Amino acid sequence: MGLVALSVISGLVCANQLGEKLTRRDTVLTHSEPLANAAQRLYVALSAADATASSAFLSGNVESPEVRTRYRQALADTAAALAEATTGASDQQTREIVASISADLPNYTGLVEAARANNRQGLPVGSAYLKQASALMQGSLLPDAERLEHNRLATLRGDQRAISTLPITSVVLLLLLLAAFGAGSVILLRRTNRRVNLGVGAAAGATAVALLWIAVASIAATGVIDTGSDGATARFETLVRVRILAQQARTEETLQLVTRGDIDESEKRFGSLVNELRDRLTTVSDTNSAAAKAFSSWQDGHTAEIRAYNGNDYNAAVTQAVGGAPESSATRFTTLDDALRAELDTTRRQVRDGVDGAGDAFLFSQFGTLALLLAAAAATAGGIWPRLKEFL
Repeated sequence: MGLVALSVISGLVCANQLGEKLTRRDTVLTHSEPLANAAQRLYVALSAADATASSAFLSGNVESPEVRTRYRQALADTAAALAEATTGASDQQTREIVASISADLPNYTGLVEAARANNRQGLPVGSAYLKQASALMQGSLLPDAERLEHNRLATLRGDQRAISTLPITSVVLLLLLLAAFGAGSVILLRRTNRRVNLGVGAAAGATAVALLWIAVASIAATGVIDTGSDGATARFETLVRVRILAQQARTEETLQLVTRGDIDESEKRFGSLVNELRDRLTTVSDTNSAAAKAFSSWQDGHTAEIRAYNGNDYNAAVTQAVGGAPESSATRFTTLDDALRAELDTTRRQVRDGVDGAGDAFLFSQFGTLALLLAAAAATAGGIWPRLKEFL
């Protein structure tokens, strides 16, 4: 009775744990991964809005319709990404982040509009409003978005580990069950003088098959989901950071021309961001990739901008920074951001394929192990019943 009960309990526990892995796979594909992607899009959209606001200010008293459209699109992307990144979130930290962003975003847009209105009238106070708006973005909005992004990526990592790790409770129970079959066989030997009980032996074999099934599925899932330092998830996180650094550097590149003053400190901040961007990019992209070539081209454009500014040709520097010519920094940065977004999309598909493949490794294991262990319970009862009848 003890062997039969332990077999049934082990089967139910295994089925439950393996079923949870398949459920977690579906959760990642429909919730965790999309929310992580939305969180990085939120950060990029906020940074893009800040950089575009600076570009609009630099483009003249009345910005071009294209620049205005890009700014409005960045705000629309921010709203959409914020809504998507916080879907179904009930934890206190996420609620605080959403409340903070929701409160600061109208203040930011109000300051930008004040800068725009003063700039259209040729009033120099417009640059002060723009600097105040950018300070709000850099000091509050973007840090909140970065916290949300870290939370979402941590949730994604946790769900991936839950899928690929060995179900310890199930393994321990199966090992205990095998030990119980061994102990039961010793008892039967002493009671019946028969060395082998076919029912108990078959039950032990079914249990061993279930244990092997779980081990092989877990190993396969770990190999497919690839959560190591060089895996798809790590590359995705690095590319997200690279794109964020690029947006930060682009904002610095445009803001440094707004005040028409000494840009040495701004150039130091820009250089620090670019150096980190370069170091991270080289770990996930080779030198011949589209992103690497676009990054090098953008740096050439920035060098031309600084050369013009230091040569007291402010108008040429502004044209290089925000103009629409193919060789301008704005155009080259757009090419870089497009290349990074394309690499992110490719890596994201790899992350999703890995999660899907890890779930497939456990396909049918929920019902297979349950069937094996119920069969083990039946085999145990069938093997011992004839021996019991001999004593009845």
